[in-house]
Amino acid sequence: MSTFILIAGGVMVVIGVGLLAFMFMRANQVKLTERTDDKPEWMHSLPPEETVHATLADGEGVTVYDHDEGEKLAAPFAEQIEDILRAKAEKDPYLKQFDIDFGTAPDGGLEIYVNGVKYDGVANLPDEQLKQAFLDSVREWNNRK
Repeated sequence: MSTFILIAGGVMVVIGVGLLAFMFMRANQVKLTERTDDKPEWMHSLPPEETVHATLADGEGVTVYDHDEGEKLAAPFAEQIEDILRAKAEKDPYLKQFDIDFGTAPDGGLEIYVNGVKYDGVANLPDEQLKQAFLDSVREWNNRK
């Protein structure tokens, strides 16, 4: 009985190693720099330009979203919208006064932090121009996908 268990375990290990090797060989066949139909959909486009600039400026290379130490963490798409909004704020002297950060609420919703104060939605933001910049950033993100 114990011989059977050892043989069965050995066969399972060999099969596992074989599948792992196949996966690595197949992964090397995907060309990340070329647009082809055999890549998953999410690999067909880069993150927004603002996210690429932010991650490159941080020395992180190109990543799906930019998350800096001390910052709240939100879903990747929300982090990308945050990058777009922050880029707008950097170019606009009025919006520059706002320190903007997005986070994920315990219920999975979006929390928006402005100058350290938490807001539970766009409608509750303290400034009309900031609300409009947020909505414009969401619209830009949607138009790029």
